[in-house]
Amino acid sequence: MSKRVLIRPYVTEKTTYQMEEGKYSFICGLDASKPEIRQAIEERYPGVDVAKVRTQVVPGKRRRQFRQGNMIEGRTSGFKKAIVELDPDGEQIDFFEGI
Repeated sequence: MSKRVLIRPYVTEKTTYQMEEGKYSFICGLDASKPEIRQAIEERYPGVDVAKVRTQVVPGKRRRQFRQGNMIEGRTSGFKKAIVELDPDGEQIDFFEGI
């Protein structure tokens, strides 16, 4: 079974401020561990040294929608977020280099 460790970068207003401090956020697979996340980031971005990895499971939220007098209920999907702190002496990641 092939599992995806890193799915995509998680870019919000708060995470863009954290990027200036050398902290980057990624959405990961729910079964990915901290050593696997560290190894995947160092493989994907050569020259980057990971100092610390913190993870958080973000639960899905309830959503309601009223349609033609009926209420439809659903949930958004949850995900696992990894906040990766890089070594300040090493290379930094640039997500916006092609924009």
